[in-house]
Amino acid sequence: MKSLFTVISFTIKDMVKRKSFIVSNIIILLIVIIGFNVINWLSSQEETLTEVTVVDNQDIFEGRLDNLNEQFKQLGYDVKIDKTTTAEELKAKVENEELDSAIVLSENENGLKFEYLVNGMSLGTTVPTEVINAIQLTYQNMQLAKLGIPEDQLLTLNTESNIEVVSLSSDESSGNIFIMMILSIVLFYAIYFYAYQVSTAITVEKTSRIIETLVTSTSPRIIVLGKTIGIGIVGIVQTLVLILVAVICAKTILPAEMLNSILEMTHLSPAIIAIIAIYYLLGYSLYALLYALTGSTVSKPEEVQSANGPVAILAVIGFYLSYFTMMNPTSSLNEIAALVPISSPFCMPFRAMMGLSSTNGIILSVVILVITILLVAHISIRIYSNAILNYGEKISFKKLVRMYKSKN
Repeated sequence: MKSLFTVISFTIKDMVKRKSFIVSNIIILLIVIIGFNVINWLSSQEETLTEVTVVDNQDIFEGRLDNLNEQFKQLGYDVKIDKTTTAEELKAKVENEELDSAIVLSENENGLKFEYLVNGMSLGTTVPTEVINAIQLTYQNMQLAKLGIPEDQLLTLNTESNIEVVSLSSDESSGNIFIMMILSIVLFYAIYFYAYQVSTAITVEKTSRIIETLVTSTSPRIIVLGKTIGIGIVGIVQTLVLILVAVICAKTILPAEMLNSILEMTHLSPAIIAIIAIYYLLGYSLYALLYALTGSTVSKPEEVQSANGPVAILAVIGFYLSYFTMMNPTSSLNEIAALVPISSPFCMPFRAMMGLSSTNGIILSVVILVITILLVAHISIRIYSNAILNYGEKISFKKLVRMYKSKN
C-alpha cells in the first residue's frame, strides 16, 4: 500500500509541476471567463428591428394598419405605413437605396395583392412573411366584419391554439435538456482528456528511463494503478475548479433571467449527482487502463498519438452513440448505449436525469462496466508488465498477444 501511495504522490507532483499543465489550465480558465463575458455582451445588445415600408395608397385598411405597430415590433420589424407615395416613386426610392424594402398593397377581384419591392435578391434576402401574414389576417377580419360577423366571434376565430405539455414521468429528474447535454460533454472531456494523460505519462517516463527506477522498487501492477489513480485525482480537482469558475462567472456575469432560464439545475438531486460521479470514475478507469496499455507499447512520445488511435476511436464512437441517441432517448438504441461499456459513462447519467432508467437498469449498467474494467485491467497489467521495458519499435498486435500469454 505504501508503494501505491508513493506512485500516486509522484504522479500528482509530476503532473502539476509541468509547464504545459499550468499554461493549459490558465488558458482554459481565461476562455471560460471571456466566454461568459461575450455571452453577457451579446445578450445586452439591443435587438435591431428590420425596417419595412408598407404602402397603402388606396386606403384599403382605413387606418387599421397603424394599430398593428406593436405587433410588428414584437415580430422584429419596424413598419412604416405610407399612404401617399405612388408605386413609381416607391420603386425609385428602393432602387436609390433610400428604402431597404417595401410592401405595396392593392386590391383586385381575387382579394388583397402584395408586391414586395427589394433592390436585388441575394442569398440573405428574406421576405417578411410575418408582416404579410399579420396584414392578411387583418384584411380577412375586415371582410368578415362587413358580412356582419360580431367582433367577439372574430376574436374567437383568431385565437391561437394553447398547447400544454404534460409530462407523464413521475420522476422529477426530467429537467433542462441543455444542462444535460452540457454535463454529457463535460463528462466526455474529463474522461477522455485525463485518461489520455495516462499513456502520455507512461511513454514520457520510458523515454526518461524513470520507469526503470519505479520497476525496481515496486510491481508493474502498482505502477499502473498508481498512475491511473494519481492522474484521476488531478483530473477531478481540475474539473471541479473549472466547474466552480464557470458557476461563479455565470452567477456574477450573466443576467438573472438568462441564468434561471438556461442554467436551471433544480432537478440535479443528490442521487443524480452521485450517479454522475460514479460513471465519471468508472468511465475514467476504463479508458485510463486502455491508454496505459497503449502507452506501454511505444517508446517515443511522438508515437503515442498513433498508438492511442484505436482507443480514441472507441471513445468517440461511445460519445457520439450516446449523444445522438439523446435526440430520441426512448429509442432502443439509447437503451443499448446505456449498457455498452464504451458509451454508458456518457449515456446513463443522461437517462437517469431524464427519469428514463430504472434502478435495476442502472445497476446492470454499472455491473457490466465494472466487469469490463476488471477484464481490461487484467489484460493491461499483464501486457504492461512485459512491455514496459521495451525500448525498440512499436509492438505489433501479435507480439502483444504473446506478451499477454507470457508468464514472465
